[in-house]
Amino acid sequence: MDQFSGKVAVVTGGGTGMGRELCQQLAGLGCHVAMCDVSEDNMRESQAICLKGAASGVKVSIHVCDVSEESQMQTFQQEVEQLHGATVHLLFNNAGIGGGGGFVSGDRQDWEKTFAVCWYGVYFGCRVFMPMLLNSEEGHIVNTSSVNGFWASLGPGVAHTSYSAAKFAVKGFSEALINDLRINAPHLSVSVVMPGYIGTSIAINSGKVLGHTEPLQMSEEEVRALRENMMNQPGPMAERVMNMSDDQIRQSIHDRGIAFRDNAPMSAGQAATVILDGVREKRWRILVGDDAHRLDARVRANPEDVYDLDFSALSSITSLDNA
Repeated sequence: MDQFSGKVAVVTGGGTGMGRELCQQLAGLGCHVAMCDVSEDNMRESQAICLKGAASGVKVSIHVCDVSEESQMQTFQQEVEQLHGATVHLLFNNAGIGGGGGFVSGDRQDWEKTFAVCWYGVYFGCRVFMPMLLNSEEGHIVNTSSVNGFWASLGPGVAHTSYSAAKFAVKGFSEALINDLRINAPHLSVSVVMPGYIGTSIAINSGKVLGHTEPLQMSEEEVRALRENMMNQPGPMAERVMNMSDDQIRQSIHDRGIAFRDNAPMSAGQAATVILDGVREKRWRILVGDDAHRLDARVRANPEDVYDLDFSALSSITSLDNA
């Protein structure tokens, strides 16, 4: 699909980050946009930004929806059909959260919520909007996975099973869809997006979705539990945390989320441009960021070694950024 003008795009997770930037760029190119998010306030900001730079006559609608709940996604689809008609040309299953932790000793509720948002959000998106995509003359699905969809690690000291398992599921599902669509809906195509370290608010927003207390507002009990968890991690983290006050831990966690957003090698806007260029070129596999390309090359070159401690230490996001 080389032209977006006059098309209808659905974007999940449109309140911040890459979702907001996708909405803004699509609206600027003359594409009607229906976005969903769990935060109405964030979406209203996105909507205002989109409309300010939108081409004449472009509609931008907002819909409060938790993508991990099928009933809410069905309601979202019905609202889109009422406002934009029976046809969707572009579906960006972009919504996601981080965290989730480990399977062995992590919080089960956090684990399952992270998995549900990151995997079922994609699955439900494809399920509920497939009839509207089939109505198009040409349609394209864009499913956001991650570099953790081909390398299930954040480094040797972090258990990361929920997020990685979900992102592997997204990648596998998207690849399987290629042939499914070729056989059963040849006017539709699919891309899987695998971003590296992108400057978004995912580290800040994930805690809110999981029901965690804002870092600066954590109670003594919450800080104590966090301290114990961090001290159980291998490496220098344990010693650093042992010597920090409660307030220093609160501030450190708060600052970490801000730094993740502001210090990334690629902005959300740049990432959205890469994604849309990939859609225009009908690429089924869209790596986003130099770090994503480097990690992909390392994994392909040494598939048997990718979970060795030395490989993991050198392939963390920050290490790749500095490579």
